[in-house]
Amino acid sequence: MLESSTDKARKGVVLGQKRHFLSSEALLCAALDQLIARGNLVVTFPSGEQRHFGERAGAPVVVAIEEANALGRLLTNGELALGELYTDGLITIARDDIDGLLALILQNLRSHGFKARAAPAGMRLFEAPRRELNDRKRAERNVAHHYDISNELYRLFLDEDLQYSCAYFETGGETLEQAQEAKKELIAAKLCLRPGLSVLDIGCGWGGLALHLARTRGVHVRGITLSQAQLPVARVRAEAQGLAPQTSFALEDYRETNGAFDRIVSVGMFEHVGRGHYDEFFQKLASLLVEDGVALLHTIGRADGPGATSPWIDRYIFPGGYIPALSEIMPAVERAGLYVTDIDVWRLHYAFTLRAWRERFEARLDDVRAMFDERFCRLWRFYLAASEAAFRYGGHEVFQIQLARRQDAVPRTRRYLERPA
Repeated sequence: MLESSTDKARKGVVLGQKRHFLSSEALLCAALDQLIARGNLVVTFPSGEQRHFGERAGAPVVVAIEEANALGRLLTNGELALGELYTDGLITIARDDIDGLLALILQNLRSHGFKARAAPAGMRLFEAPRRELNDRKRAERNVAHHYDISNELYRLFLDEDLQYSCAYFETGGETLEQAQEAKKELIAAKLCLRPGLSVLDIGCGWGGLALHLARTRGVHVRGITLSQAQLPVARVRAEAQGLAPQTSFALEDYRETNGAFDRIVSVGMFEHVGRGHYDEFFQKLASLLVEDGVALLHTIGRADGPGATSPWIDRYIFPGGYIPALSEIMPAVERAGLYVTDIDVWRLHYAFTLRAWRERFEARLDDVRAMFDERFCRLWRFYLAASEAAFRYGGHEVFQIQLARRQDAVPRTRRYLERPA
């Protein structure tokens, strides 16, 4: 029986799709062959073919790619696609070992001497100035995207004081609550506080640090935030703890703050400033700080120099954010006329913190699912796991930078930071 022209055309389309599909599969195999030298990765492709990559020793990370169109997405923008495909269930991992997969990828990237970033970093660097233009309106929208989704969500996995920043694990055996308390105490010591001083807390969150400083050091704290959800919680907590006379909280952009402060602290907020606003930030900080004042900046930082924000993080978690390198922070500090009086680099502390958050998050998955849905659970599982991997294998650290307008504003040695035995 002769084939009709319609049948021939249909077959041609099918064969064309198959050739394209096999080509994408072959290209992805070639990329993985080049990348995975260490560890043991097993991938099942949509065609049903299973391939091994890397060493065959040790327990493998077993991945299945469920749809053919995922191949092209992984090839063109793997960092964005991996998170999206995992979130949507189009990539599955045996035993849901997302930690193992991310560790395998990042360790191999670093062993090749590559920075742990997606391939199209050049385009992201080109687009970064536009994405990081955080004027007041855009900054408010970006804050709301992440911080205003639900106070109850954060209560599920943070410590009792709602500290949503890196804790300080001196031994690694502390509870999350103990490590967050240690963080607050170290910040208090670096601020050289005494009763009666005025303190500005830029990006005060739910007020935990401000209330700790007021309660334990007898200072007066003004906390400012752009989070509509966090602000009322901070005010209620101040009233409940009898600290309202010593504290005030406001919905305010740092650029709009006026006055003079003996001390300024900012924890976990600088990552949302954007590189185009660094001069503006430090010049404002210098203008608010009294002549003999002290400031402390606590921020996530890059150990491997300037880079580009993960496109997945920018789209789904922290729009407009950027993790700075020290080489990007210091010029703006110098131009603002501030002295750097101490720099403390925290290595792995955030990995411990994120692991604690992740364990608590996983323990309350049913509650998270009831608040949102299964996709949200997978989205946040990937966010917490990818963030931990970045601090374990990807060159992310935490910088605490102490600043002053005068060289003699803080003691000459670091002994003042030592706690009594």
